[in-house]
Parts: sequence; structure tokens; C-alpha cells
Amino acid sequence: MTKPMGRRESKKLQMRQRLADAAAQLFAKHGYDAVSMTDVATAAGVAAQTVFNYFPTKPDLVLDRADDMLERSRRCVAERDPALTPAEALRIQVHEDIDRFAARDVFFARGEFPAQSVESDSLRRYALQFRFHQAEAIAAAIAETDPEIHALVARAHASGLITVIQAVTDRIGEAILSGADLAAVAQKLHEDADITLADATETFRAMKTRAADAAG
Repeated sequence: MTKPMGRRESKKLQMRQRLADAAAQLFAKHGYDAVSMTDVATAAGVAAQTVFNYFPTKPDLVLDRADDMLERSRRCVAERDPALTPAEALRIQVHEDIDRFAARDVFFARGEFPAQSVESDSLRRYALQFRFHQAEAIAAAIAETDPEIHALVARAHASGLITVIQAVTDRIGEAILSGADLAAVAQKLHEDADITLADATETFRAMKTRAADAAG
């Protein structure tokens, strides 16, 4: 059973969300680069130190769930059914992410990760660094589940999967910033993601076959 959240934990979670919402609104209005941590504190009605207590650096205000995202994708691959490829295991997550952002309030969405990582060059550097670590985590998961695949081959495959995920994120961000019909964009993204991940699945199975033949 999940332990009920205590009052202190609940208040901390509420404050974290309050700060994240204040930051998203400011980023949506002014852009990530024009907003300071002090601006976020003022908008949320708290001291600047409070913001730093919850978000040690400015990129954390946008990438505040980065660690959870990384672990979620790692576990998805590491704990998948043996009959599934990494691409098939990640497919559900990709589609869930598309649907979630397509359903977001457009104003708030302008201040969140997909849009701001497209609009801000400085934030994009942090975003790509995160994707690098995410690819490493997926490669490590493949090494656990499919040790016969060469480590460098697994790393290249993981990088390809992350390229798909980042491309989907970028297209969501571009659609939000341009004011495009998010439902129509989401439908096209679902189709494109399926085509690309199906290709990755075929590639992975071919890699497995080659590895098995080499071992035999």
C-alpha cells in the first residue's frame, strides 16, 4: 500500500507546483531568457531563496521532472516483456506525451519544456544534455536485457530512440509557438511516431539476429 502523504509533504508539493506555474506563466509571456529567478519569486509572492530551495538552477524550473522522465524511460526498457523491443516498450510513453501536451492549456504550454526548448538556445543546450543522459540510461537498460548486443551498438540504438523522442517534443513545441491546431498536429505525430518506432523495432530485431549468429 502507498503511504498517505503527510501535511508537510503536501505543502511542499503545493509550493513546488506554485513556483512551477508562476515560472511557466512568465516564460509564456516573456520567454525563458528574459525571466530571472527573482522574477519567479516575485510572481509567486515568496522570497528568492524559496525558489532556489525548490529549484537550484533556472533550467530546473523547466526540467524539474527530468530525473523522473529519465528513470521512467530506463525502467520502461529494462522491465519490458522479453518479446518486446525497446522501441515497442517506449511507444506507449511517446503517445502519452503527445496526447498530454495536445490537451494542455495553450498559454501554459507556451511556458513549458517543448516550446521553451525550441525558443531558447540557452535552454536547448540543457535539454540536449538531458537527452544525452537519457540515451545513456536506455543503453544501460539494453545492456541489462540484451547483453549479447555490443555496447556501442546498443548506445547507437538508444541514441536513435532518443532522437525520435526529441523530434516529437520539438514538433509539439513548434506547434504551440506557431498557434497551430494541436489536435491535428498530435494526430500526425502519432502516425509518424508509429512509422519511426516500427522501423526501430525491425532494426533491433535484426541486431539481435546478427548477435545470435555471431555467438553461434
